[in-house]
Amino acid sequence: MIFASDNWAGAHPAIAASLSAAADAYHAPYGTSEIDDRAAAALSALFKREVAVFFVATGTAANSLALASLARPAGVMFCHSEAHVIHHEGGAVELQTGGGKLVPVQSAPGAHGKIDPDALRRAMALFPDDDVHVGEKTALSLTQATEAGTVYTLEEISALSAIARQAGLKTHMDGARFSNAVAALGCTPAEMTWKAGVDILSLGGTKNGCWCAEAVIFFNPNDARAMPRLRKRGANLFSKSAFVAAQFEAWLKNDLWIDLARHANAMTQRLSDAAQMSAQTRIAWPTQGNQIFLIMTDEKAEALRRAGARFYDWETPRGMEAALAPNEKIRRFIASFATREEDVAAIAALL
Repeated sequence: MIFASDNWAGAHPAIAASLSAAADAYHAPYGTSEIDDRAAAALSALFKREVAVFFVATGTAANSLALASLARPAGVMFCHSEAHVIHHEGGAVELQTGGGKLVPVQSAPGAHGKIDPDALRRAMALFPDDDVHVGEKTALSLTQATEAGTVYTLEEISALSAIARQAGLKTHMDGARFSNAVAALGCTPAEMTWKAGVDILSLGGTKNGCWCAEAVIFFNPNDARAMPRLRKRGANLFSKSAFVAAQFEAWLKNDLWIDLARHANAMTQRLSDAAQMSAQTRIAWPTQGNQIFLIMTDEKAEALRRAGARFYDWETPRGMEAALAPNEKIRRFIASFATREEDVAAIAALL
């Protein structure tokens, strides 16, 4: 009953097979192999336009290098106050951007991980272009799906990216769970990115069946001019890049990536259905992707853990304090491509 994170899951057999096949041959190094070229072409086909692709090892590398490509002196980047880039990248964004400033946008209670357009405008207004004493606005970063497991609609992404574009900013999307968001919306990758105004995407494969595969994707290849040297300086130019590319090639083949995401989302929805039937738990907010947040007592959480369940406690979002009893907390459960129906049934019985 592993619901702690989709990072706990192993690799899909097709991904493992792609690595074995790549291991049995010679490949040109540093991203120049035929496998690298095929995977990049497959990503261009996925997004229905020519894109510039840079394979990296981790989501931290993808996010920090993507934002570094937009860096300017005294650069300021806006993100949600609970975003991964500001709370869980260990200072990598600030390091790679040469001291860039991440500005948290605090949305209204109930937004559940989403940036509110008015809140974004207020945050940006604190950095007027003609004031040398404040930072220079450079980027907006959106997390899709969000840290709260919610999913921006296409209209919400378009509205926020339009605000950024009007102010001369580029829009970056942290897509660690990009696949789950696409599956939840039932849209195309193009509709959720460049057609909605997104300029750069950190595309995550690791949480959805890959062993170690992330990519930075530029929808305007001209924006990627600095990226080759940024990736080298950031210690993410692999001599054997073909092994990352091979994972993406297998991940994209026959729409495996979306099938795995749909499965994870479906398992989460089953868990949500079970939680709604329990007298000892309740759902903190609506479930949209492969993450569900349940309110339960410490006693109930400890009983689940003694039975073998793995999940994380979650900090109470601003504005939700009154919804919790003194001995209650929010707990996060995540399903993955590897979650089985019997896993959900076992924890549902405990709930």
